[in-house]
Amino acid sequence: MISNVKKLKVKYNGKTVGYLATFENGKIGFQYDDEWIKTGFSISPFSLPLKNDIFISQKDTFDGLYGVFWDSLPDGWGELLVNRMLAKKGINYKNLSPLTRLSIINKNGLGGLEYEPEQSVKTGKEKYDLDELSKEADRILNDEGEDINLDDIYRFGGSSGGARPKAHIKENGEEWIVKFPCRIDPINVGEREYLANKTAEKCGISVNEYKLFPSKICSGYFGAKRFDRVNGKRLHVISLAGMLEISHRTPVLDYGHLFDTVSNLNCGKEDLYEVFRRMCFNVYYGNKDDHAKNVAFIYDEKAQKYILSPAYDITQTKNKFEHEMTVNGNGNPTDDDILTLAKDFGLSLNKCKAILENIKANSVIFYNLKPTSTNQMYYKT
Repeated sequence: MISNVKKLKVKYNGKTVGYLATFENGKIGFQYDDEWIKTGFSISPFSLPLKNDIFISQKDTFDGLYGVFWDSLPDGWGELLVNRMLAKKGINYKNLSPLTRLSIINKNGLGGLEYEPEQSVKTGKEKYDLDELSKEADRILNDEGEDINLDDIYRFGGSSGGARPKAHIKENGEEWIVKFPCRIDPINVGEREYLANKTAEKCGISVNEYKLFPSKICSGYFGAKRFDRVNGKRLHVISLAGMLEISHRTPVLDYGHLFDTVSNLNCGKEDLYEVFRRMCFNVYYGNKDDHAKNVAFIYDEKAQKYILSPAYDITQTKNKFEHEMTVNGNGNPTDDDILTLAKDFGLSLNKCKAILENIKANSVIFYNLKPTSTNQMYYKT
């Protein structure tokens, strides 16, 4: 049974960060724990500075939550699964309060934050077969019948974000996110994402560890090792959307805002060049799904500052008219737009021009790479 929750304890690797509570007027407040103020860090540096105040969001963007907490909740595929699981129990997920939703996700959300008390939804077993999970995901997307093994699907993907079906698995003690094709994807979509990450690496972009998981029914499933879990420890991660309190579904940002954020966080000059590389790559590779939730920051406890996370969700979006994040105000940017931002943020134009030409050349190589399988629709052969 799911109970309505009005107060939550927020934790991070066993330590209490603070408390979330719903007031009588429906507003949600957050307050840091006294001990965390002495020994911890700001979990959202622009919105939640490390001090003994009660913070109440003045925006309705995230149903009264601050963006850092909204990041813990699933969207896309994960939200679909939570909806389906709760609907089986006669519960409408959309009618639940934000704190109740966080209590259901509890320790299974992306990033490092956990929420107590927790209300878990019973799920399937730990064992998995990627081909079977992929087939079940396809059946869910196509609403094929009532006998879908929803328990297992929810167990492995219930906290996911993004449109494509995913599974969160453990292999040799390490945690991975494995993606499956959705209805409009070709059978080789996993291999194509693998090649895209390989190309991004050649362009000098910081890409998370990745590999192609084997399959008997397609050329393989793309998998990325989770960068919010290292040696059994959770790392605090916040998306650009969460950091700036802006929904990724509203395309109002420019890459200039990302450069600004990196500068204001004092991430360092190298992270500014990293942003430049990713911007160039997205433009010339054709990744127009470069919205504010596809960029994130990790809190580096040793350096005591936020840094850019590795690049992720490197996909090609031929059907999008323009970039989610504009470049110098242009949704279909030119070299001049790209180099204008480089100049505005004090980057070496000679270095940036060399980066730009290198990425252009590698993008051409990518287009000539041939996946091992044909471009057939998944399960439709």
